[in-house]
Amino acid sequence: MFDTIAAVESFIQEFESCRVPKERWTHQAHLVVGFWYLSKYSMPDALSIIRLRIRNHNEAVGTPNTDTSGYHETITRLYLTAIAAHIAQAKDLTFERSLAALLASPLTSSDWPLKCYSPGRLFSAQARRTWVEPDLRAQLGPNSG
Repeated sequence: MFDTIAAVESFIQEFESCRVPKERWTHQAHLVVGFWYLSKYSMPDALSIIRLRIRNHNEAVGTPNTDTSGYHETITRLYLTAIAAHIAQAKDLTFERSLAALLASPLTSSDWPLKCYSPGRLFSAQARRTWVEPDLRAQLGPNSG
């Protein structure tokens, strides 16, 4: 599905228009969004854009952004940091090959953040609202398992 730049651009247009149905807003789709914006913008700018657009998307599909649902700041920042590290390591690859490598990495596991965080810390209201430092291990790179 995400094997060409054109396919990714089409998905991003749907995402930005808040037209991605819930069933297509998968963990992989989140990774593609992070990869896209980090390929175009600096980390701070990409984070600001993604933060706003995920919240807008959630509201459009009926997912409330609360202390128990919707946008999660710590998870978003953790993944963006790992995606940025992946992009830096794969700088000699084409967009498509780099994205394919990302989508074949340990980051595709939705429980990957639990290598850095205890569940209580990661799934707290505070971690959902703001960045919370890892309590188990320092942040991992994109290929860390």
